[in-house]
Amino acid sequence: MLKRLTDYSLRWSPNRRVTVMGIGLACLLALAAATAFLTGRDDHPGTGASDPVPSPAHSSVTPTGQPSSWSGPVAAPPRISDPVQFAKAAAKMLWSYDTRTTSQAQHLTGIRAWMTKEGEYGDWASVAAQIPDPVLWSRMADQEQHATATIAEGHYPSAFKQALAEDPAAITKAYIYAVTVTGKQTITWAKGGTGAEDRSVTLAVQCRPSTDCSLVAIAPRVAP
Repeated sequence: MLKRLTDYSLRWSPNRRVTVMGIGLACLLALAAATAFLTGRDDHPGTGASDPVPSPAHSSVTPTGQPSSWSGPVAAPPRISDPVQFAKAAAKMLWSYDTRTTSQAQHLTGIRAWMTKEGEYGDWASVAAQIPDPVLWSRMADQEQHATATIAEGHYPSAFKQALAEDPAAITKAYIYAVTVTGKQTITWAKGGTGAEDRSVTLAVQCRPSTDCSLVAIAPRVAP
């Protein structure tokens, strides 16, 4: 059964593969490899509406928004237990920045607040890799570059839904969900320069019952 589930999981950091192979579907979806799933697939997601939370659905927590006391260079993680909604918020956060007011180190510190506190699952390297290095960030700051994002939709990849349908209990090991998000990033820089591009990303988010969601990892390829 584990091999069959692995065939439907997503490819995350290779150095975590050995550690998580025996944990089950949830960890595999967050941190393991799935050659059969990724080989031959296009790197763009589907465009359908958000799917309902796959079975078994865990108990939900009413979103309460960002903490009122939060003040930082990056938006605070929303207090929400819905994987798709959290993933959409996380993607918007990852695609937004302001080099005019925030250093690269400050930006990374803000993003860390979104990460799971369960170290055996979190893959910080896959998240930090999305952020420009200090040298590039400095050059962007010289141009006063900043970006905002709008989210179009979020959905569970088809392979995640299929694997979960085959073994519904697997999700209860770590409550880690794969979610693909699409949207648009708008970049502005000095002297009125501006540009926009479509963006998409597949994230792993952890949403334990009656607990706010957190970010686990970012896949190197977008899962449809």
